[in-house]
Amino acid sequence: VSTQSTGDDNTLVVFTSDNGAETLIKQNGGNNGPLLCGKQTTFDGGMREPGIFWWPGVIPPGRVTHQLGTTMDIFVTAARLAHLDLPSDRQYDGIDLMPVLSGEVEEIPRAVWFYRGNEMFAARVGRYKVHYWTWSHQHYQFCPGQLVSNLTTPDQVNRTLDPIVIDMENDPGEKYLLGGRARNTGLKMVQPWVNKHKTTLVPGEPSLNYCDNMVKNWAPPGCEDIGYCLPVPSESTIKLCGWDH
Repeated sequence: VSTQSTGDDNTLVVFTSDNGAETLIKQNGGNNGPLLCGKQTTFDGGMREPGIFWWPGVIPPGRVTHQLGTTMDIFVTAARLAHLDLPSDRQYDGIDLMPVLSGEVEEIPRAVWFYRGNEMFAARVGRYKVHYWTWSHQHYQFCPGQLVSNLTTPDQVNRTLDPIVIDMENDPGEKYLLGGRARNTGLKMVQPWVNKHKTTLVPGEPSLNYCDNMVKNWAPPGCEDIGYCLPVPSESTIKLCGWDH
């Protein structure tokens, strides 16, 4: 990455990815190391990526944080750095990470949601991750060589009434299901966040959820607001994708 035009002291560089390695395509898809399963699952092998932030003079060298973050935080962080006032008529999934990156605070309390389609499969707060649904899809492709009883289930299992709790700091590979007092501690930490999330969430209309390539991305909802709607081919029929969860 070249920073010559702006100078190192005025440039934030972020290295991350959009999902874990795709085990489906084997040697061409990468390796998730000790993490469970891969892309297209809500286990950490499918959702967890490296997050490296570089900004000399602002982010202390060698700083490591246990802060939970998502790629959606980059938008909010960049907006705050640019001194932009975000519209107040909507909810934002991201948070400003700069107080943590700069060392001003150690951690910002927050929850991270693990969705598949419009169903929340898992949630994490602090060290605890709670699975409300489990599904390894086609197990031999998405979780090759990995089998965790009651967790990597080839069929979709609704565990909302009896969630599975994992201590991700001691068990980043999600191999040991907590029980007893440890499980109760995890549930007490995560469940209030989940309850608030579900009662306040306002479902949005997917902008790019079209399976028909003739329609995809031509005129998504909201394009009128920015004056950038492209004409939809007349011979195409709009068809929404169906989620298989």
